[in-house]
Amino acid sequence: MTDQLVERVRDALRVVIDPELGENIVDLGFVYDVAVAGGTVRITMTATTPGCPATSFLKDGAQTAASAVPGVVSADVTMTFEPPWTPSLIEPTVRASLGFAAIN
Repeated sequence: MTDQLVERVRDALRVVIDPELGENIVDLGFVYDVAVAGGTVRITMTATTPGCPATSFLKDGAQTAASAVPGVVSADVTMTFEPPWTPSLIEPTVRASLGFAAIN
């Protein structure tokens, strides 16, 4: 049940699009962790850089998207920059479409 809720939240987070890269935060590798305890969801995520002007937009979008999932009572989003985000975290097909070179 908990694993299913985590997957539903991850799917819901795909509606949050990074305004600069034009892709969703899950495929971009911004979502580091989704944990569920009871009806509370805790999301740990990042942005491209600590000074990213879209940080608040992304955090608010993640909270709104997660809160709309049936079974979620509350959603708490924590932004972190440890570890730092790198293009290697992007899903390979999205990375290729964005023009990043293959990363081994």
